[in-house]
Amino acid sequence: MATNVLQTVQTYNDSNLALLLNSYAFIGTANMKFKDFDRIEKNLGDSVTFDLPPRYTTSGTLVASFQNSEQRVATLTVGEAANVAYEFSAQEFIFNVRDYMDKFGKSAVAEIGTVIESDVAGVAETSPFRFYGDGVNAISSYGQLANALAYFRDFSAAKEDTKGYLDNLTIPGVVNTGLNQFVPNKNEREMMSWELGSFSRCDWYESNLLPVHTAGTEGQQGSTLTVVSTTKNAAGAITAITFSGTNAAGDADSVKLHDSFQFSDGVSGQENMRFLTFIGHKVSQSPVQFRATANAASTGGSQVTVSVYPPLQPTAGAEQNINQDIVAGMQCTVLPSHRCGLIYSGKALFMGMPRLPEEVPFPTAISQDPDSGAAIRMYYGSLFGQNQRGIVHDVIFGKVLVPEYSMKIALPL
Repeated sequence: MATNVLQTVQTYNDSNLALLLNSYAFIGTANMKFKDFDRIEKNLGDSVTFDLPPRYTTSGTLVASFQNSEQRVATLTVGEAANVAYEFSAQEFIFNVRDYMDKFGKSAVAEIGTVIESDVAGVAETSPFRFYGDGVNAISSYGQLANALAYFRDFSAAKEDTKGYLDNLTIPGVVNTGLNQFVPNKNEREMMSWELGSFSRCDWYESNLLPVHTAGTEGQQGSTLTVVSTTKNAAGAITAITFSGTNAAGDADSVKLHDSFQFSDGVSGQENMRFLTFIGHKVSQSPVQFRATANAASTGGSQVTVSVYPPLQPTAGAEQNINQDIVAGMQCTVLPSHRCGLIYSGKALFMGMPRLPEEVPFPTAISQDPDSGAAIRMYYGSLFGQNQRGIVHDVIFGKVLVPEYSMKIALPL
């Protein structure tokens, strides 16, 4: 048999594989009113303020007692930046890359879009002070979602544009529990899509980028903490609470930033703590909850002082938010580590994403990513005499979620 000398040639072919994209629920649904606030006349700097509704109280008499008026504000700061950069030699560009640049670009933009989405999703951990769920038992039914929304609205909530965010592994379980209900059209739609869509006047979204909160020792060990004393500001609002009963003495990890606390019901000799409705200042059915604003270590005497948000105001007035003062002997529990879902209403999640300027003298393009919605700049150029051609995709952005318009959903890890 003849011996042939044959050449093999490997080609690099287009597979048409789609990118492994993450969900972009938060960017896609955020309020972009101030996306380009750098163009607002006379606004200088990287922050913009916007108004929150003023607060008043009502007197049950025709004799007027005039109150102070306060223009409440929130601030949106564009303080984050991200970029993806890569380079090629002239030979690499003409022989390998020129006809493949769109693939490199799409992958780079998908990567930077995911970083932005993950950062924005972080508001689910850092902004709300109220929460639903215990972080241990799964959210697995429509009844639980309805209950979460009931507590959300019990405190007071904007009636329009309510949005909820769950992790992508929770939604199938919720949908599955609804399929045994005799609601043919609804069931057919959900079984085909495995999506929640709109339920109980809330639009539900799924995300695989929800933040994870790692609790301090008290949350991890299920400690029940007992109030020893409180610290109040000049207005009489409680800004810090000292507890006894920590899991260990001298524990540097006793409480972590953004740990979630709830006052316990049924404590002997103590009335149950309840939030007042945000509007009207009436006693609600919602237990008082708060978020730690700093890490805190336990003392040698097994006590820990927790800085709290919001300030808990027992004194009558526009800022009163709890039904009674916090006194020694009351008890609190702390959520364990959990994944943070979110409910908010009233378009209260704002994003800023100003368009970056042209990177003169380099060719520059600025466009919006159709998947994530992010406005991303791309520019490229060469290092003189170095045979290096660099491409950069970059963006600046910021976000803010108004806390009283939101509630965390504590999901199991």
